[in-house]
Amino acid sequence: MPEGRCFLHRMPKLLEALSSRLDPEQLRVSAPIGPYTTFKIGGPADVMFEARTADDLAAAIIAARELDIPYFVLGLGANILVGDRGFRGLVIRNAARAFCFSEDGQLWVESGAIIADLIKEAVQRGWSGLEHYVGIPSTAGGAIWQNLHFLSPAPERARTMFIEEVFESCELLSESGERRSVDRESMRFGYDTSILHGGRDVALTVTFRLEHGDVDIMQRIMQENLSWRGSRHPWLEYHPSAGSIFKKIEGVGAGRLVDQCGLKGFRHGDAQISHIHANIMLNLGRATATEVRELIVIAQTAVAKKFNQSLEPEIGFIGEF
Repeated sequence: MPEGRCFLHRMPKLLEALSSRLDPEQLRVSAPIGPYTTFKIGGPADVMFEARTADDLAAAIIAARELDIPYFVLGLGANILVGDRGFRGLVIRNAARAFCFSEDGQLWVESGAIIADLIKEAVQRGWSGLEHYVGIPSTAGGAIWQNLHFLSPAPERARTMFIEEVFESCELLSESGERRSVDRESMRFGYDTSILHGGRDVALTVTFRLEHGDVDIMQRIMQENLSWRGSRHPWLEYHPSAGSIFKKIEGVGAGRLVDQCGLKGFRHGDAQISHIHANIMLNLGRATATEVRELIVIAQTAVAKKFNQSLEPEIGFIGEF
């Protein structure tokens, strides 16, 4: 019996087991995933649990592991494409968003805290360090998972700034269920990566170290960064997407190769390669995951044929397609 069908066969008993270990009011059956992603695409989760605290998050992960239930932790749902048939197992929606500022610039947050909310609070309080990442959809956990980055302030835009620069520590839940605190060095940050890639550790809380800053300067940086992004990236509010589809290719941008194949604006069903940025694909309203995956193959095939370059997807593919 296929793994997905096997889980569905066991689901009533497993749902009962989950309800005995987690708050039943936070569990939903056949819950749609798409609305919780930036692409607005995807079928239902067999079961969805809303983790409202870091303890909720840890409890749900431990329960899924001990009950042998496939699970996926969902933050803001950026950089992923969920299959049209949804996810066979438990989707843990990380809505743990508590945060606390200290007088010396330390910011403790639960991993589901939304970066946009943290930026707003930090700037209002005169704490600098997070304002550079304005306009990038992410939770705190997602930010350290991928080592969130953006260019340094205008006009020079001289270097790439990474979230690791303001990272102090985080609390991880290990594969064995141990909760432990780790420092920056232990996170092994790199470009679009950290120790959280490829392992089963999950961030429960994060501590950032901010510095006193000039509120007017921070406001200027945010306005300039939003303007820069708005001229180069489609607005999610109007054109849902998952961000960059393909990984960076040294020396030449993946989007540039797609553009040079004449595919900017190319439409397949309700999925479209953006007119603004050829490494971004849009949901024009009713795009399916199948249409997006087929569009990805169209772009890969064209680039391979014309430039003999292999485009590797950057986004994660979640669930059944």
